[in-house]
Amino acid sequence: MTGDKGTATAAGSDTAAFPGAAPPTVLSAPYRALTLGVVSVVLLIAFEATAIGTAMPAAAAELDGVAMYAYAFSAFFTTSLLGIAVSGQWSDRRGPLPPLATGIVAFASGLVLAGTAASMWVLVIGRAVQGVGGGLVIVALYVTVGRAYPERLRPTVMAAFAASWVVPAVVGPLLAGTVTEQFGWRWVFLGIPLLVLLPLA
Repeated sequence: MTGDKGTATAAGSDTAAFPGAAPPTVLSAPYRALTLGVVSVVLLIAFEATAIGTAMPAAAAELDGVAMYAYAFSAFFTTSLLGIAVSGQWSDRRGPLPPLATGIVAFASGLVLAGTAASMWVLVIGRAVQGVGGGLVIVALYVTVGRAYPERLRPTVMAAFAASWVVPAVVGPLLAGTVTEQFGWRWVFLGIPLLVLLPLA
């Protein structure tokens, strides 16, 4: 999962390609689309992480699954570890794009499965699918940063990843509570997949 010779070349040519001009930033033309895409993915995952916890009590009550409440979270975290392990090896062999795209689709599919669940077991399975997708995505994102950005810009992208958790931590629970109260808990799950798929465009 480390950078290759291409990364070193990119870092060395970062300023050479722009003689007499300010070096590019993460929002300069060569990197803008990639930066917005990867940060959007982190932002949406962060919203999901903070919003689902707010909707889960209502979901467990409606599905008569209070006894299985903890499984919805443990399934996610357990399968995330699997996704992380697979994504690292996959990214090394094939590059980060295949695990990233697969992870986004799996993450969104898990949300749909959980949001349409007729029983608590189905919701738990949906959360497990989400976890695999989330694990695939997180590792692939970091590999993407290591390979696509020159060394000088990587700390800025990492800082953007960290900052992407701030707004969801504040707004996510409030927004999820409002959606749950006005439209039902299922829309906390079903409203996210459409946004999650946007970075694939």
